[in-house]
Amino acid sequence: MTTVDFEHVFGGARVMAILRGLPVAETVRLANRAWDLGIDVVEVPVATADAVAALRATVEAGSERGRIVGAGTVLDVEQVAAAADAGAAFTVAPGLDLAIADAAAARGLPHLPGVATPTEAQQALRHGLTWLKAFPAISLGPAWFRAIAGPLPQLRFVATGGLDAGNAGAFLAAGVRVVAVGSALTDPNQLNRLSELLAPAPTP
Repeated sequence: MTTVDFEHVFGGARVMAILRGLPVAETVRLANRAWDLGIDVVEVPVATADAVAALRATVEAGSERGRIVGAGTVLDVEQVAAAADAGAAFTVAPGLDLAIADAAAARGLPHLPGVATPTEAQQALRHGLTWLKAFPAISLGPAWFRAIAGPLPQLRFVATGGLDAGNAGAFLAAGVRVVAVGSALTDPNQLNRLSELLAPAPTP
C-alpha cells in the first residue's frame, strides 16, 4: 500500500457517496446522480451477499462514465475476493484488520482501513497504510484530526460515520482529505448540498 494508490482513487475529490443497503436499480440511480453532480467517488458496501450484485451493477455503470467504484464494509478475506471479482477499484473496512489489507493488496486493490485511535493509526502506518478511514468521525470530532496531524502528518484521512452536508465542511476545514456520507443520503437533498463542498481545498 502506498499513498499513491489512493491519490489515484480520490485525486482532487473531497466527497465520497456511500450507497448502502439499497436495491440494485436505486444504487445505480444514486451513483449516476452523484456523478452528475461531480461527486466522482462512490462506495457500495458489501457486508451481505445480496449487496455484491449492487456493487457489480454500479461498477458497470461507472465504467461507462469513466468512474470507479469501491467496496465498503469488507469484513473478511472472502469479501475481498467477492469485491475484486465484482470489479471494485478499492476496498474499505470499518476497522483495522491487516489480513484484509494484505488480501486486498494481493488482488491489486488499495485498502482503506478504519481507525479511531493514534495506536491504530500508528499500526496502520507501520504496515504501509497511509490513507485511513476515521470512524466514527462524528464521535471523534474535527479537533481529533487537527491533533493527530501533529505527530502523524504523513497520514491522509477519509472521515465517515455520522456525517452529512451540514457538518462535513467542519471536517474538511480540520484537514480531512475526503468526507464520506452514507446514511444521510436517504434525504434526497443531501447530494445536492454535498456537491457544494467540492471546491478544492486551499493550498497551505
